[in-house]
Amino acid sequence: MRLTHFGHSCVLVELNGSKILFDPGNFSHGFEGITGLDAILVTHQHPDHADPARLPELAEANPDAVLYSDPQTAEKLGGRWTGVRPGDRFSIGDVEVTGTGGEHAIIHPDLPMIDNTAFLLGDATNPAQFMHPGDSLYVPEQKVDVLALPAAAPWLKISEAIDYLRSVAPRVAVPIHQAIIRDEATGIFYGRYSEMAADGTEFRVLGEESSVEVA
Repeated sequence: MRLTHFGHSCVLVELNGSKILFDPGNFSHGFEGITGLDAILVTHQHPDHADPARLPELAEANPDAVLYSDPQTAEKLGGRWTGVRPGDRFSIGDVEVTGTGGEHAIIHPDLPMIDNTAFLLGDATNPAQFMHPGDSLYVPEQKVDVLALPAAAPWLKISEAIDYLRSVAPRVAVPIHQAIIRDEATGIFYGRYSEMAADGTEFRVLGEESSVEVA
């Protein structure tokens, strides 16, 4: 598996011969002009996960890519977008994709809930080689190998993120959703996640716009 982090929640996953881009939002950078994608997956409708200015052009530049998102975002975007509900399964080349979760984390009780589809990538033997939860703390029943961990968010306390990391207990966790904090502050969060992860979990920070093999 090869991972490339384009800032915030935008991650390119190259797995089993397929190139799958997650959540190209307006806090991310460097994904512009990418071609040859097999799929674009969007977890939910917020612009930091689905940039309304750049996402249409990205989709147009990848005419052979399949486009999947949570149901509400698919309805808003229309066209080639297909909504994915919890329990839905489909294939992108040799990658098996499972939709799970279903709802965005609660930001405030007075705000309406929106859809948030967490995605698992894998195969028949290991259906959760990679998990992107979007803006949720959903713990799947499958054993996750590599978790994209929300590191900081308006809806998130560090204690909640630590408990989520421990509950999922992946082999490797990589932080995402950190654009809302200054670079100087990331060490506060990353240090706690590294120190307080479950035994057997490696916490690994990805350099932005650079690819890393995760064996």
